[in-house]
Amino acid sequence: MPHRTFSLFILPSLLAMILFVALPIGSVVYQSLFIEHEQVMVEVENCGPFGCTIERRVDAEAMRELREAQPAGRFNGIGTYLNAGHLAVDRIGEIWERTDDWGTFLDQVMNLPLYKALIFTLSYTFIVTPFVIILGFFIALGVNALPGLIKGPVIFFSLLPMIVTPLIGSLVLYWMIDSRGIIGSALQTLVGDPTLSLKASPTLTWVTLFVYGIWHSAPFAFVVFYAGLQGVPKDTMESAMVDGASRWERVRFVTIPYLMPLATFIALMQLMDNFRVFEPIVGFSAEANATSLSYLIYSDLRSADSPLFASAAATSVLTTLGVIILLMPVLVRTWRDFNRKA
Repeated sequence: MPHRTFSLFILPSLLAMILFVALPIGSVVYQSLFIEHEQVMVEVENCGPFGCTIERRVDAEAMRELREAQPAGRFNGIGTYLNAGHLAVDRIGEIWERTDDWGTFLDQVMNLPLYKALIFTLSYTFIVTPFVIILGFFIALGVNALPGLIKGPVIFFSLLPMIVTPLIGSLVLYWMIDSRGIIGSALQTLVGDPTLSLKASPTLTWVTLFVYGIWHSAPFAFVVFYAGLQGVPKDTMESAMVDGASRWERVRFVTIPYLMPLATFIALMQLMDNFRVFEPIVGFSAEANATSLSYLIYSDLRSADSPLFASAAATSVLTTLGVIILLMPVLVRTWRDFNRKA
């Protein structure tokens, strides 16, 4: 293809990527370098029939002038990334100096806001992602082996978790695990403990969120694998059967190698989605026991006093870097496989 034709072909996609990807990311990085203006206070004298009092108030006019002069806020450089709400470099140094036990040091560091959210985010990502791939693969194998008469209804019901929006699905499960819900009351009866609550225990909360993540994302893996199974070479499969290969051997040596590119695609998509986990935490009201990086961004933007744009932007940049680091091994392996085939 001539270079001019190729350039014209990719130009719309390139412009869309610059407009909807590069520019927003650049603006977020720029915003993370600035912090909110300090409030300008003035003393106002209020006089009444019983005397005069002095009150301190925010000078609205001065604040308006500051915002007009510096719309992004005060320049802070990388200070936001290093403060106690993010990487907490100084705080970690203080903990290191006053603790001699490595376990105590790690325990205190992991209780810092960013690292606490990072631990849950990584746990969610590395537990949910492989289970989604494995469960979706076996569901696809099972559905593919069904008779054509019942295959359609089974596929429809298998896709229901993906059809339901994440927030609605998490809210429904939240009501079900409540002490008055069907799952919560059943567990209390089964265990014989009327005080058992899935929402009160941090461990049970994490397990519930993991189970929900697998339940909601497995249909996506199922659809991709099921579509891939329709393209498995029948002659290769028949040759394996003639050679006496068992069903498991045919799956292991024929089906799985053929579907590996699809597994890589699903892994990439799930790593990105799971690292940005947010809706289940809001739906389950689990922020007391489980917070993610995306939830920290939400908290900064919903701050009681005023939105903390710089803090939210810094966490967004760190989240983006985390996604890139997670995807690098998969991307490098894909690139090597591509070059090997080329």
